Amino acid sequence: MQETSDFKKGLKLLIDNEPYSIVDFQHVKPGKGNQFTRTKLRNLLNGSNLERTFKSGEKFEEPDIVYREVNFLYKDENGFNLMDQTSFEQFTLSAEVVGEGANYLTENLEVKVCFFNDRAVGVELPKTVVLKVVRTDPGFKGNSVQNTFKPAILETGYQVQVPLHINEGDTLKINTTDGAYIERASIK
Repeated sequence: MQETSDFKKGLKLLIDNEPYSIVDFQHVKPGKGNQFTRTKLRNLLNGSNLERTFKSGEKFEEPDIVYREVNFLYKDENGFNLMDQTSFEQFTLSAEVVGEGANYLTENLEVKVCFFNDRAVGVELPKTVVLKVVRTDPGFKGNSVQNTFKPAILETGYQVQVPLHINEGDTLKINTTDGAYIERASIK
């Protein structure tokens, strides 16, 4: 059982017999009256968002969620093909389940798939991924304006804003939570 005092981003709760993940929350202590917690939740089954307010001390059950570590293999017309790292079982996830994660999936990337009652409901990516730039405009010599960005298309087809010194063929470290460029990655 989880209480409102245990809330943190990413915590999974069972509300009205459906699994939700906490996207954001705020504990409120009004001058008069009881404390309460405002939350923004995401339904793990259909991706819909829900905003709810809970009284302080309210209790919630935890959903029956299991994580499996898998490798992304490839994408085809059926969806995203993955392989369980322990049983070597292969399975396919739809684009709806993978969601925004499709922008960062490269061959052999290790991810976690979230299962609720033996049904895949989401993919958890590493905090950062390294992707190669396949198309961008060239940088211009002498263009030294600070904080100037240009679009770059990465190997997955995702477009990100990068500094002017980035060229085609460079590998970049990308934040998977907000999709932002972090830095040029060194190749090992």
